[in-house]
Amino acid sequence: MKIFVTGGSRGIGHNIVMTALAKGHDVAFTYSNPDTDVNKLLAEAKSIAPKQMCKAYQLNVRNSDDVSNVADAVLDDFDSIDTVVNNAGINKNNLAFSMSDEEWHDVIDTNLNGTFYVMRAFLPVFLSNRKGHFVALSSIAKDGISGQANYSASKSGLIGLSGTIAKEYGSKGITSNVVVPGMFETDMTKGTMSTALRNFWMQHCPVKRMGNLEELSEVVLFLGSDAASFVNGQVISVTGGLDWSE
Repeated sequence: MKIFVTGGSRGIGHNIVMTALAKGHDVAFTYSNPDTDVNKLLAEAKSIAPKQMCKAYQLNVRNSDDVSNVADAVLDDFDSIDTVVNNAGINKNNLAFSMSDEEWHDVIDTNLNGTFYVMRAFLPVFLSNRKGHFVALSSIAKDGISGQANYSASKSGLIGLSGTIAKEYGSKGITSNVVVPGMFETDMTKGTMSTALRNFWMQHCPVKRMGNLEELSEVVLFLGSDAASFVNGQVISVTGGLDWSE
């Protein structure tokens, strides 16, 4: 497979990129921060999968023109793309009353609008191939969480967007699904998660542990594969069963 991953330089996206390479897939990924050590990332990719193609592209997904240009560059470099993983996202926390227009728009423009721009940019090649897979990363915040009205709205919006793509293009061999991650061990959670939140998770999550990123990446890559060609318009929770906790 040839896979395109947004926000692939760190965290969940980085693990998806490296897991895909290790499984023998070619991967294009994006990063937003110009200070990102791209050479280090590509060296890591080469060490994991020396025979696979891996390229990085700087991208601000909030800019539709930039998205179109990067999509064109990716298709020039890779000839085609089979799977698009929309992972790029940000959060800017604040209570709704205190949330600024900038805080609202920055998150919505990145997490939701950016995902739409990316999907729109790759739909033509999927339609031409009569096959393609979209996978979007949502959040357990999709149902609402204090201090994250912007983030929750964006992650909930992904579900409606994905379902619409699934209905509009399912007959063309295109699938679109959403993954909802729970709490995973990342550099961010290790450094910023409070003891109280960690304890709450350990108490209420049925498997009594945090998730490993490899477990999440495996689900994403399954949904992005032809093995999941009959899975369409679904929202898959990878939360260790927290949804069913009492």
